[in-house]
Amino acid sequence: MSERRLLGRAFVDGMIKDDIVVTIRGAAIADVGQVTHASAVERVRGLIVPGLIDMHIHGGAGADFMDGDEKANARVLKFHARNGTTAVAATTLSGSVSDLHKAVRAIAATANNKPPGAEICAVHLEGPYINLRHAGAQDAASIRPANIQEVGLLIVEAPRLRFIITLAPELEGARALIEHYRSKVLFSIGHTSADHSEAVAALEWGASHFTHLFNAMTGMHHREPGVVGAALASADATAELIADGVHVHPVVLRIATTLLPHRVALITDAIRACGMPDGKYKLYDHDINVAEGSARLVSGTLAGSVLTMSRAVQNMVELAGLPIEKVIPLATEVPARILGVADRKGKLERGYDADVLVLSEKFEVDRVYARGEEVTS
Repeated sequence: MSERRLLGRAFVDGMIKDDIVVTIRGAAIADVGQVTHASAVERVRGLIVPGLIDMHIHGGAGADFMDGDEKANARVLKFHARNGTTAVAATTLSGSVSDLHKAVRAIAATANNKPPGAEICAVHLEGPYINLRHAGAQDAASIRPANIQEVGLLIVEAPRLRFIITLAPELEGARALIEHYRSKVLFSIGHTSADHSEAVAALEWGASHFTHLFNAMTGMHHREPGVVGAALASADATAELIADGVHVHPVVLRIATTLLPHRVALITDAIRACGMPDGKYKLYDHDINVAEGSARLVSGTLAGSVLTMSRAVQNMVELAGLPIEKVIPLATEVPARILGVADRKGKLERGYDADVLVLSEKFEVDRVYARGEEVTS
């Protein structure tokens, strides 16, 4: 069994410490400890952190999980691993019944086969049970009422994976769906026209998460707090933030992170155009245009992002002004907890998966290990 020992500054136990040796043995972290002197180690510059975890990602490198193809999925996982992401929730869009089944089957097969790169830990169904008025770049023809039977059949396609479902709680069948599957599925409020009281009611039914907070939902007004107000006032709900500097203003990123301590998960919402040149691409049945760091429909509506998790971490430091030790958990420990894999991912700790990232002094990706294997280009 191969062994590698990395020595340097590392994020351990919630803080950055010097002279940490991280021992990788096979696919696991064998030991993490602080030393004054050590032999047979590789001293690294920069900062050693856990691999990043993206719980809302559609694609990259020209491929999308809605393609329903294992080779396309593997391309997405390899690309994002090169950019620091070692675990994901493969995310679908509102689509036809047959297209969703095809996508979930391919995601399950990919997860079982474990190609090189990031590991699929969950399926995130972003729709089709959403509100047409806040559909964003989702396919309007595929939006439909919540359906308990349909969800049950999709879960059968990937029984070993955690399921997340983004839905609008004001829609027909939403309450019944949440209450029926609340012990098996993580329900997330998003793409919704709900008012504050409807969002609070959904939390009482069993929803516990908010999809890309501030985007595709009712905002906070001082006389109607909206969905955003329900999220910020919640005692224990978690929320996603797209930290690309386009979807959410950096000041608002900082405010949300402050108001929701230990409950914000950075996400990319990346689409197939991530990592590709500017130009025209497909997002399910929509034509989108990518230019100057954003992806949009012809109407100008934002259509996912071309963000990577490593860039999201950089942006939280450089744009939102947060210290790196406050940012790292938002991309590691918090999403690991939400996805139910906090016992093996999200920390540099003995016995955890050897998902290890080395960041440069400017927090750019220098080296990545996914389950102990170094990710190369």
